[in-house]
Amino acid sequence: MPAALAGGDIGRVARVCGAFGRQNGRVKEILNDLERWQRQGKRIAIARVVELEGSGPRLPGAAMAVSEDGEVAGSVSGGCVEGAVVTEALEVLAAGDRRMVSFGYSDDEAFAVGLTCGGTIHLFVEPLDW
Repeated sequence: MPAALAGGDIGRVARVCGAFGRQNGRVKEILNDLERWQRQGKRIAIARVVELEGSGPRLPGAAMAVSEDGEVAGSVSGGCVEGAVVTEALEVLAAGDRRMVSFGYSDDEAFAVGLTCGGTIHLFVEPLDW
C-alpha cells in the first residue's frame, strides 16, 4: 500500500469509491494515480456510476478520478461520455459542489457515436476530501 494512503486515508478512498473498491479490488485501477496526485497537492474529483438504465459498459461502482489539471484515471463508460465526465469533474472542482449527472443514448444513437451499447448512466461527481 502506498505510504501516503496508509491508515485512515485508504478507508476514505474506499468509501469515496464506494462499491468500486469491492468489485475484484478494482480500486487499484485509480489508487496509484490518486496517491501520486495527493503527493503533488492536486485537487481531485471522483465520478462514480451509481445507477444504470438499460445497458452500460461499466457497472454501478465504477469510478473515474480527474485531477485539477485534467489528468484522468479509471473509466465510467468509454466513448464520448468520458470527455463530458471530465468537464463535469472540473466544474465540480471549480465550484466545490457535488452533483448527479446523467448521460443516455438509444442503442442506434450509441452505435453512431462509437459506444458499444445504449442506455443511461447516472453518475455522482464530487471532490475527493483527503
